[in-house]
Amino acid sequence: MAKKYEYTVILEYDEEIDEYAALVPSLPGCTSQGKTRQEALANVQEAIRGHIETLCQLGRDIPIENRVKVAV
Repeated sequence: MAKKYEYTVILEYDEEIDEYAALVPSLPGCTSQGKTRQEALANVQEAIRGHIETLCQLGRDIPIENRVKVAV
């Protein structure tokens, strides 16, 4: 995977399981978790890599994120 991709990751803390969930909205089904924010981010990076590799193997297009942030 030579090309670099950037995706927004949403981190949510779940008090019930005492872990962070990491969600990638532009890659449906691509999620991970971790005990700390750093661990969740590292884990989701691996999940994103695996997701992209699988899409390539299946001959599918790699989603390109086209989001705009708005501050108010």
